Amino acid sequence: MPDTPDAPIAPVATDGHNATAVSTTAAHTHVGSLSSAISNAVVGLLRDYTGRGPTHARTTIGPDTIVVTLRNSLTKAERTLASHGQELEVLAMRRAFQNTMRHELIAAVERLTSRSVEAFLSDNLYEPDVAVEIFLLAPHVDGA
Repeated sequence: MPDTPDAPIAPVATDGHNATAVSTTAAHTHVGSLSSAISNAVVGLLRDYTGRGPTHARTTIGPDTIVVTLRNSLTKAERTLASHGQELEVLAMRRAFQNTMRHELIAAVERLTSRSVEAFLSDNLYEPDVAVEIFLLAPHVDGA
């Protein structure tokens, strides 16, 4: 099933689909609710740390991977610096924020998914103004 287009925050509208077939409406609704909750958590942390959250967020959930795509998250000051040749400094500052938020982002995803995060990767661009937060989940431990 293809993803639907991004939707503006306030209220946050997200989507996500399991890579495996979803056989019931209840399971599909759960994935959508989980996607929305993860987007809200990431956007909230960004807002708390930078004073401004992104205007678009989309969370896509796979069996062992969660990708949060954020658009239009740079502050006015960051956009001004980037437009005047300070792109590298803006990206370095964003990396510093991501490193500072790392533990809280991981904790939020682990709390919401009841899964351990094995690895967290993050990156930003200034043109276009887009960021991604990638959470690699530890494999399920079955009773077998």
